[in-house]
Amino acid sequence: MSSLVVEDREHIRILTLSRPERRNAIDQGLAEELSAAFDAIEADRSVRAVILTGGPSFFCAGTDLASEAPPRTEAGGPYGFLARVRRTPLIAAVEGFAFGGGFECVLASDLVVAAQDARFAAPEVKRGVVANTGALFRAGVRLPFNVATEMLLTGDPLGAERAHEVGFVNVLTAPGGTLDAALDLAGRVGANSPDAVSISLGAVAQEAAQREEGGWRLTAQAEVEIAQSPNRAEGVTAFFEKRPPRWS
Repeated sequence: MSSLVVEDREHIRILTLSRPERRNAIDQGLAEELSAAFDAIEADRSVRAVILTGGPSFFCAGTDLASEAPPRTEAGGPYGFLARVRRTPLIAAVEGFAFGGGFECVLASDLVVAAQDARFAAPEVKRGVVANTGALFRAGVRLPFNVATEMLLTGDPLGAERAHEVGFVNVLTAPGGTLDAALDLAGRVGANSPDAVSISLGAVAQEAAQREEGGWRLTAQAEVEIAQSPNRAEGVTAFFEKRPPRWS
């Protein structure tokens, strides 16, 4: 059974994460489906914009904890798309929560639509680990540096209204309204010259990819360092045992 629902609305492609029993956490199977979907999108010039959504209740809980490392593909990197240099605009439509890798999926998107009660978080430090799919270097670019640093060091959620105030969220909607608002935003993008949009985004994405090469290296280094910490095992164990961690 597919964990990704693909739907076309004229020139807009909607990708819906569909693992509700795991709160849309991404495993290797879903990463491969996402990678194949983005391969198809980049090869299809009729697609003017893409919307990534998790459905009406929540966006994504990040990496499936049954996975030892973030699921990845050769073509797209983590989750099958987080390291891609895309030429087709990607809009995240966020209902509920986008935590951990789910937040990093939003960071990898070009535009963000969120419900007023949506929340974003990088809670890895609460579990004795580090954000390892882009937040360490993307958060401080997409959000004011001090706001990003607070998120990374406290692990506390950032509400959508505050995220809109600081410019991270492009469009704020009533709960349940993100898909319609994202379709409207995608329509505004799609009404323009497809060549001009593609070339513009391609240039922006290429510049970002060059800038982010060092960020991916530093993230890998941080993973090596945290793997040597006894607090990493304690944080993960405490999470599964649903108790406060006892840090050393």
